[in-house]
Amino acid sequence: MDDYEGGRRRAHGQRRRAGRTLEKRGPAPSGGAGGERRPRRSGPPRDRPMADVAPSPEPEAAKPARALLEEILAKMGLDDVEIVYIARSEGEYFEVRGPRLASLIGREGKTLEALNLIYNNIINAGVRNNRRYYTIDAEGYRARRADQLKTLALATLERVVRENKPIKLEPMLPSERKIVHLALADSPFVRTESEGVEPERRLVVFPKEA
Repeated sequence: MDDYEGGRRRAHGQRRRAGRTLEKRGPAPSGGAGGERRPRRSGPPRDRPMADVAPSPEPEAAKPARALLEEILAKMGLDDVEIVYIARSEGEYFEVRGPRLASLIGREGKTLEALNLIYNNIINAGVRNNRRYYTIDAEGYRARRADQLKTLALATLERVVRENKPIKLEPMLPSERKIVHLALADSPFVRTESEGVEPERRLVVFPKEA
């Protein structure tokens, strides 16, 4: 089967030209009930090394969380890694850098997702006020995915306004749906809802009633 890229036909089996951006491989909105085929995200994309991203000043309050992460990673056999603190618009990140991180990421980032859930539950156990949530990342995998999802959110907003009809997105992990929800939360033109059950739960973007 042939597909098309950059307005030109590309035969099946022909390699993708080097230098394509991540967005070309990222998710696309779908107007049909079935949605688009999910992109393969079994490991971190490599065209923008996250080692180039400078760490942020780490607050004192984050040090116990760092110590817990170091202990967990050591028990996973990942004691030869570097952990850096990075503050991003969507929250606080602990980015793990080093070799042999594919097992930490897991297929489509599911291992990272599960680790984040357990980790933050431990951090906030018994805490009623001022809870803190951290995103554990590996070589910038989740940070790049967050950037892709923000781009997707804006593109979907434009399409919903243009076509004036709801658009269903691909099934996503809970943390990924949250990024899209937040990206569109203040929009006067659209609203978002999630539908379905895991692992096929997806986000739907609706036009707001005038």
